[in-house]
Amino acid sequence: MLLQLKNIQKRFGGVVALRNGSLDVNAGEVHLLMGENGAGKSTLMKIVAGMLERDGGEMLWQGQGVHLHNPVEAASHGIAMVHQESLLAPHLTVAENIFLGREPRLPLGWVNRGEVIQRAARLIEDHHFPLKAEWRVEKLSPAGKQMVEICRAIQQGSSLLIFDEPTSSLSESETQEVFHIVRGLRDRNVGVIYITHRLEELRAIGDRVTVLRDGETVHSGSMSEVTTDQIIRHMVGRELTSIYSREPVQPGEEVLQVEHLTREPVLKDISFCLRAGEITGMAGLIGAGRTELCRAIFGLDPIDRGTIRIAGKPVHIRSPRDAVAQGLALIPEDRQRTGLATALPISYNLTLASLGSVSRFGILDHTAERKIAAEYTARLRIRAESSKQRAGRLSGGNQQKVAIAKWLVRGARIFLFDEPTRGIDVGAKVEVFQVMDELARGGAAILMVSSEMTELLQVADRILVMRQGRISGELPGRTTPEQIMRCAAFEVSAATTEEHPE
Repeated sequence: MLLQLKNIQKRFGGVVALRNGSLDVNAGEVHLLMGENGAGKSTLMKIVAGMLERDGGEMLWQGQGVHLHNPVEAASHGIAMVHQESLLAPHLTVAENIFLGREPRLPLGWVNRGEVIQRAARLIEDHHFPLKAEWRVEKLSPAGKQMVEICRAIQQGSSLLIFDEPTSSLSESETQEVFHIVRGLRDRNVGVIYITHRLEELRAIGDRVTVLRDGETVHSGSMSEVTTDQIIRHMVGRELTSIYSREPVQPGEEVLQVEHLTREPVLKDISFCLRAGEITGMAGLIGAGRTELCRAIFGLDPIDRGTIRIAGKPVHIRSPRDAVAQGLALIPEDRQRTGLATALPISYNLTLASLGSVSRFGILDHTAERKIAAEYTARLRIRAESSKQRAGRLSGGNQQKVAIAKWLVRGARIFLFDEPTRGIDVGAKVEVFQVMDELARGGAAILMVSSEMTELLQVADRILVMRQGRISGELPGRTTPEQIMRCAAFEVSAATTEEHPE
């Protein structure tokens, strides 16, 4: 046995990320780690890799208790992590990245570039990777970059490799390359922990599986002793606590139509519609393409092909300016970086998208701005000292209200909410849901992207599910978490509304 984790605990302020994370891994096995978004998988593995320190519990490495304070200590024990997002230096070659920080030296201290290339080439050849030591990393595919990270880990002599969602943004052929690599590591007696959401990957590479739910290990055992349905049940088996109850409404006419939208490799032939008065939820696992879809519709990212219609008429959205002119609003996932100007007052933020209405000849009308700020802080119940308070000093929930109110001032009628309740407390979540409900009842069309299935089931009138850049299912709002997870993790050839008619 390489690794044993017993009752690992981790808090971030008042948020409990792990309360009882337990897992063990043997040499020469692939141990799958599964759970919903936010279950604690990445936090647990960052503790193993020395990126985070645990608050409680026990970690044994080859039978001896260890407490790793940083990734260097983890590497010295033979533990390495292959991250979902590449941490390589893109301007350097494959060989330079493999030996970065550990380059062989000449007598006078110069890097021995010839030996770097030769040793990297031998390592690549030994593992049959389709790489060249001289290639620049910036030219590689996502799978190629992961191969370089694996080479780095192997070069360090790692005996345990952690893969964090390695195939979330890969094509089918690249995914098969990663599977081949993982099997090869297992054959060399390396232990592998493989974090995944994709249920079809289980039987392809997994020997054992551990499931986390709400920061606790709820199942661990051999893949041969558990069915896929049981794994789904373990992942979503908690009671759905009702924090908000929304009565379904009769939707109006189609306001936004997306037809065959494609942006390779992240979005593939997507078609759906948004209706007036309806909140359409969008579920999916990390890497499914939900945020990318919002960005493409709002003009932040170019599309390869497809048509967007508003009120039945084709529109050309090449930039956010075009989207705003068509009545669209995007409330992004990261409100502090891309949703608000946190260093500016609330009043400035509320009128940022509507400067033409509060200025004349290029001069800002502060009286009009203060009037608008007073109206919308009262309307959305934004709690602040005054409209002069900087947006960055507000609570998360009040920041989100400002981000929404900005688009109400503008008069938007189509709202794209990307993770609207991320990082806010339960009370603030209810208030955000109330605002969304008021918008819908006023005739707005809303797309609500959320990783919280509980929220989707309580708020959405209809739920679209994305998987690997495609719409894999359409469900009524009053469906089950198991059905959402099935669409999110499996290929679905047709919408599942036959099983759950509206």
